Amino acid sequence: MSLILPLEKPALNLRPLLWLLLPLLVLATLFFWPLSLIVEQALRSANGDIGLETFRQVVDSKRFVGALLNTLQIAFFATAGCLLLGSVMSLILVFIPFPGSELIGRVVDTFIALPTFLITLAFTFIYGSAGLLNGTLMSLFAFELPPVDFLYSMQGVILAEITVFTPLVMRPLMAALRQIDKSQLEAASILGAHPLRVIGQVIFPAALPALMAGGSLCLLLTTNEFGIVLFIGAKGVNTLPMMVYSKAILESDYTVACMIALINIVLSLGLFSLYRLAASRTGVRS
Repeated sequence: MSLILPLEKPALNLRPLLWLLLPLLVLATLFFWPLSLIVEQALRSANGDIGLETFRQVVDSKRFVGALLNTLQIAFFATAGCLLLGSVMSLILVFIPFPGSELIGRVVDTFIALPTFLITLAFTFIYGSAGLLNGTLMSLFAFELPPVDFLYSMQGVILAEITVFTPLVMRPLMAALRQIDKSQLEAASILGAHPLRVIGQVIFPAALPALMAGGSLCLLLTTNEFGIVLFIGAKGVNTLPMMVYSKAILESDYTVACMIALINIVLSLGLFSLYRLAASRTGVRS
């Protein structure tokens, strides 16, 4: 006679689900619920119906198109400037050490912790209409008007954002450059390779992941930057975050403000998706 023993089913372990529940509740409360309110307000028309009437109204506006183009233009040139300046400074600080280079590296780290309006305030004191540079030039050459007036334009916004966000490129890039095997650089120099060739064939492939990570972060931050544009008060420079502020606070048009904010969110997610796609195509782990 054979004995058939019943198989005991293992008890369901709910502890991992409980640990996951709390972060999901916090995320839903602080992110998804406010986002759903913004989406609902953006899609609700004046009659209370859900539709794309507000979206068509916003897209057909020349003011919105101008703000969108300004946002993309500022983000592109500011990110390119951050990558260029950050790469040059990182190469100098890592491979051409000089007295005070360590101090400069620490100052770069300090810049990350500073609020953006402090840098903008410093720019105003230096390059503003009554700033140090204009005051010196007017006293030396008897100018009637301030000769340097780029600060209150798109160029001033781009320069301020490059100054603020360049450390975000330098921090990961310097860490990546310090991990490069110095023997490869020495071998290339012994073989007579040109410095530009060494940078292109040895340094750049090793620094590419850090450049893409820092560049994507700068692109997202410059796309959504609000404080620098507001504090500088650039003439005729309207961006999507500034338009959200003016529609919501100054004009009390919350439906249009929510729609512009929703478009800004979609734009940011699209830029981040492009970064992930480029990272996967180049084999960069992100």
